[in-house]
Amino acid sequence: MALTQVSPTVWQLAFPVGHVHVVRLPDGYALIDTAVPGSAPTILNALARLGGRPQDLRQIVLTHSHIDHMGSAADLVEASGARVLAGALDAPFIRGTAPEPEPTYTAPERALHDQIMAGFSEADVRPLQHLPVDVELHDGDTIDDWSEPVHVLHVPGHTPGSIALHLASSGVLFPGDIVATTEGRAILGPFNVDRDQAIASFGRLAALEVEALCVPHGEPVLKGAGAVLRAAAPENDWL
Repeated sequence: MALTQVSPTVWQLAFPVGHVHVVRLPDGYALIDTAVPGSAPTILNALARLGGRPQDLRQIVLTHSHIDHMGSAADLVEASGARVLAGALDAPFIRGTAPEPEPTYTAPERALHDQIMAGFSEADVRPLQHLPVDVELHDGDTIDDWSEPVHVLHVPGHTPGSIALHLASSGVLFPGDIVATTEGRAILGPFNVDRDQAIASFGRLAALEVEALCVPHGEPVLKGAGAVLRAAAPENDWL
């Protein structure tokens, strides 16, 4: 899988569905999301290419509870002993103690969902494995043991507990599935439990000072990401 450097401490590891981001910490590495089940060997190989061992993985931050984001978290925790951080309202879905709410699909979203599910079936993607969440994150929290402060934003709509991470000093934003990219444009991520709420969360992220946008679906925006976000019209997407 392609490993693209986003900043001096951030890399995107591209997957067919659900990219993973690797972040160098002062004492190891963190992951943002973990792709579908079965992706752990590829992720650990990427970590090794950056000079890290499994035991150097300190944190796994899950932007939300969907299979293409938390899919390999349990395997990675077993391999590394890393702590898992996630939005408080999605923590029960990640632990498996509450059923995950179903998205409301538009017609184009339904067609895309069916295509993705067919691909999962063809690739024989393993069933989702739930796991404990060590730290429940809330809006306004800061993760302080990175190379710079990480601001947590609660951005509901895609799921009830979706979070984004903003590295204000370096201008890097991890929006989770609220934002995707296509052909150099930022668009609303599909498959939302509350479309209006997701659009409002998109607007909140577009108001930030952002240079680099690290999306889980699509190409990263490495320069001028704030302008790309502000030029978007999420209310017109997926109709």
